[in-house]
Amino acid sequence: MEIYKGEKKRLYLEEHSIAHLFSFSIDEYTEIREYKRDEWIIQEGMRPDFLFYMIEGKAKIYVTHQNGKVSLINFINAKEFIGEMELLNEIYYTKGIQATTKTICFALPFNRYREKLLEDTKFLRELTRFLSVKATTIAAKYSQSLAFPLENRLADFILQTADEGIYKEKHVTVCDYLGVSYRHLLHVLTQFCEKSYLQKEGRNYHIKQYESLSELAKVMNNK
Repeated sequence: MEIYKGEKKRLYLEEHSIAHLFSFSIDEYTEIREYKRDEWIIQEGMRPDFLFYMIEGKAKIYVTHQNGKVSLINFINAKEFIGEMELLNEIYYTKGIQATTKTICFALPFNRYREKLLEDTKFLRELTRFLSVKATTIAAKYSQSLAFPLENRLADFILQTADEGIYKEKHVTVCDYLGVSYRHLLHVLTQFCEKSYLQKEGRNYHIKQYESLSELAKVMNNK
């Protein structure tokens, strides 16, 4: 993880300002953090000291069950918050959040801004909107598992998790997230390769036809 300093920080604050989200200035104590693929933004069970706002990149949210099984439960994309539940709740079980691509976030320290954030009506309106969209998206995911075939859902998943055109998620993780059998997943991946949507390279897949996958995914996103 890299924390931007000096001129690099100043320029990034200017080019990617989020001042419109707040009624007060956040520039003095806010950090700009860059995470590489697979780096943990928040370790599961460890409460963060920051409210994050993702500027670019993608991340995944994981949870470990009592039996030790680890499940992927959701994604985080640009213009979304991380740590908002820890801001709002003193007692909250923190999920693990891991970058899936190079990810850059604004990090607002709770010890400097918590009180101001919780009293800022402008920020709270934005946070309420974000939480509403987040809840709707999660609900839609479960309805999609019944409404759409695996081809559509897998295409959408591949586009969400690919990094620089390479898809490399573990099959067991995908089966759990999409609610399908290992055999069914492999069958559809083989079909995608036969249609030249993907090209298998060792354990990974190289996306050859973004347009074809996007057309399959768009069916769900336009629902």
